[in-house]
Amino acid sequence: MIEWDKQAHGFLFIHSIIHSFYHSKLETLNRLDTDLFLWLNSLHAPWLDSIMVGATMRNTWIPFYALLIGWLIYQYRKLAFGLVLTLVLAVVLSDQMASSVLKPLTLRLRPCHEPALQKLIHPVLECGGTYGFASSHAANTFALAMALWLMIGKRFWWVRWVFLWAAVVSYSRIYVGAHYPLDVLAGAGIGVLMAVGCVSLYRKLMILPPTP
Repeated sequence: MIEWDKQAHGFLFIHSIIHSFYHSKLETLNRLDTDLFLWLNSLHAPWLDSIMVGATMRNTWIPFYALLIGWLIYQYRKLAFGLVLTLVLAVVLSDQMASSVLKPLTLRLRPCHEPALQKLIHPVLECGGTYGFASSHAANTFALAMALWLMIGKRFWWVRWVFLWAAVVSYSRIYVGAHYPLDVLAGAGIGVLMAVGCVSLYRKLMILPPTP
């Protein structure tokens, strides 16, 4: 019985050390993330406000999406259905992972909802939803960019510029105070992973367009 008590106390001691270490590292990471957010959010100018607001609004990019789908249909005809379906699936899964899974799970407040940061943020838009980890904008745009690159990037050089578009949209979320940098990085990572998974599935089910 005494031996068991010693083992139990030893286990609790080790657990407390690991728990303290984890929280210490988490607090350090959160502090660094907040400092980086405040610096990036402070890099604002009146002429840039309207650009970033435009970039962050989803409706802004509807013509781009329509043009992309139309171009894929024109370029690939019957194969376009599979390409568009893969893009849509990658974006939808990324969005759901960020919004419906991680945000309710982590409950991390957006910077614009954080009381300690209220007077330090450059306000541009209304804050929006309560929680921000991970960024749906980053997840969606990077899912689209990565899926496009994997499917047709070797054939069309301009596809690489879609990553720049995704980066601008993602940065706009920091600019308007909706997300921390870590929220954006996590969202981008989710988008990339979902795109890889969806394209891999598509490769197994269908033949991708030929590349030179």
